[in-house]
Amino acid sequence: MTPPTSPLGEGRRPLTVRVAGWSARNAKKTIGGWLLLVVLAVLIGGAAGSGAQTSDPGESGRAQKIIRDQDVEEPYQESVLVEAKNRTSARFADDAKLQQAARDLVANLKAIGGAATDVASPLGAEGAEQISKDGHSGLVGLTVAGPEEQVDAHFESVLAAVQKTKAAHPDVRIAEAGDLSLQTAVNDAADKDLAKAELTSLPLTLIILLVVFGALVAAGIPVLLAVTSVLAALGLLGVVGNFIPANSTVSSVVLLIGMAVGVDYSLFYLRREREERAAGRSAIEALEASARTSGHAVVVSGITVMLSVAGLFITGIDVFNGMAVGTVLVVGLAVLGSVTVLPATLSLLGRRVDALRIPFLGRRRTAATESRTWTAIARGVVRRPLLMGGAAVVLLLALAAPALHMKLSDPGQTRSLPRSIEAVDAGVRIQEAFPGGPAPASVVVWGEGATTGKADAAVAELRREAADSPALGEQISTHKVGEALVIKVPLAGSGTDKVSTDALRTLRDDALPKAFKDTKGLEYAVTGSIAGQHDFASALSGRAPWVFAFVLVLALVVLTLAFRAPVVALVSIALNLLSIGAAYGLVVLGFQNGGLGGLLGFDSYGGIVSWLPLFMFVILFGLSMDYHVFILSRVRELWQRGDSAKDAVVSGVGSSAGVVTSAAVVMISVFALFATMSGIEYKMLGVGMAAAIAIDATIVRGLLLPAALTLLGDRAWGKRPQAATPAPVSATGELAAPEAESADLATSRR
Repeated sequence: MTPPTSPLGEGRRPLTVRVAGWSARNAKKTIGGWLLLVVLAVLIGGAAGSGAQTSDPGESGRAQKIIRDQDVEEPYQESVLVEAKNRTSARFADDAKLQQAARDLVANLKAIGGAATDVASPLGAEGAEQISKDGHSGLVGLTVAGPEEQVDAHFESVLAAVQKTKAAHPDVRIAEAGDLSLQTAVNDAADKDLAKAELTSLPLTLIILLVVFGALVAAGIPVLLAVTSVLAALGLLGVVGNFIPANSTVSSVVLLIGMAVGVDYSLFYLRREREERAAGRSAIEALEASARTSGHAVVVSGITVMLSVAGLFITGIDVFNGMAVGTVLVVGLAVLGSVTVLPATLSLLGRRVDALRIPFLGRRRTAATESRTWTAIARGVVRRPLLMGGAAVVLLLALAAPALHMKLSDPGQTRSLPRSIEAVDAGVRIQEAFPGGPAPASVVVWGEGATTGKADAAVAELRREAADSPALGEQISTHKVGEALVIKVPLAGSGTDKVSTDALRTLRDDALPKAFKDTKGLEYAVTGSIAGQHDFASALSGRAPWVFAFVLVLALVVLTLAFRAPVVALVSIALNLLSIGAAYGLVVLGFQNGGLGGLLGFDSYGGIVSWLPLFMFVILFGLSMDYHVFILSRVRELWQRGDSAKDAVVSGVGSSAGVVTSAAVVMISVFALFATMSGIEYKMLGVGMAAAIAIDATIVRGLLLPAALTLLGDRAWGKRPQAATPAPVSATGELAAPEAESADLATSRR
């Protein structure tokens, strides 16, 4: 019998078979080593400390680093809005109730001692800057006093003083927002969302796998492997995070990607093993066949995902570096567990993997038969490839069209979370009454004399510039951070619109150069949320094309090596671009245009999170290899066996339908859970990824890929191998394992 060859190296015995053989023969050692790795990763990660901090690129990042170099915590600024419940019904200067509420608030804040300092009142002649330009609102500003270990207690005292004032003035709107209140809201929402996602994703995934496998033990194995991979990755991320900055978003991404690929990889492997046994193979033969086929697909897919995500390092942006590290860790661990722990577990369990069967599901789900539905669809496409394929292309192009009008901008804290959160609602109201108030630009000034009066004249000039400019707010404040001076300058606009960007440009290009023209020896840089967004977008626009090129070339190389078919590789890349473009279009329609606002509970801010498109691109290009490698390998094997190009397409799509559909349902379900989280960036990520996977697993898999392969015919695969005795083919459509290779598993546990 002619041994089957590996797509990545003719005549070589697959490494996945050798690894599976060792793991099966040493099952207890393999499982014990994996559990030890997970425990050590969690313990070491927990003891690793807080880690490095992310910095924005460009000028904003330079200012942030100057502040951190002071080794002194920057004070936290809070603002309290005082206005009528119906804002336009009363003017602050003419309404005794509003003035009394402000007076009581200032008194209550001062009564808590040193917890609140630098209390700025809208009352009296000196409080003119604390009254909105339309005259309807007053603003009480304050600093939550340090030192750092006492900030939380001082903040609680401030909250109590504000609540006391609100209780005494029920007819007046008194709303607080600022550094601590908004950050607390963000952290609380993230913690609750992650806990909800963890609690929901596990039972949901388990239910889907129960339907797929029909047995509780078989369904539980992928979930346990995915969970342990995520835990280990988060632990290792805590260690790596001391050198490569990773913000809170990375943990969510690790959970999202880890659960999806961890379950997917295990599902491919485990489903194939059960299909082989259902087809009459022995436990040894089934395990070997799974290692040679699904194990190989898992390794190719995982390596492709990791290499694709590594393209994010090209950006040089901290937030992308953290995402790349987290994703590489969790995908690498998921691959490692799938090719070692999974064979070991199956070897130990043997037939007991089918224990705890669910009535009426077990037999049907283990049957290794073609899908009637997908086979019928593929047969229809093969008959009319131009019509069906052309219709699918038109549909995807129509879905992708809105992406041409995509606007990249970050929502900021006041637009990321729903206004049902008290601090967020307060931040939006302050932004409306005092543009730039909740998130002003921070001008960091350093150099000799920066904190001893040398910058006073510049600050005074900046105040005059603000008074004459609609782009700059008049509520300018200063404070010292070590040897640096920080000037807070409100900027006009919502914080995410062109007005805010123009205001930042006015500050950087006009107001600051004019104010500091006579202060030699002092340097300055502007940071803050608006500045950070602008600098991020500027850095990304110059480097993103290189990332796209890297991923596209990488995909072309991997697919060409895997199938020795450059035309198939090019077609696969084109199909991936179509599905990703369609997902982009749906995200624009749903979030930038607000189409999903009512369903998912958010207010559109008219943009798409700046990091989302690039991150989606690199992840989806890797994940799409799951389905392409799996389907194309079956079509190629059938064609090499002697089937016609059309028959190979129909049988390949039909025989792979069970695994691909099951994997897609799991991945879509996990991604869709993130659409229920509070942060709008998580909603965008969940909807975008789920939509792309759904499109890839239906329109691309069922229509476009069969149509393209049919039109290419025999030319897709090059020269057909010389006629030989056909190798046995399993009921799933792949070549069966040669007896010689089964020796690797001959001594494994049944």
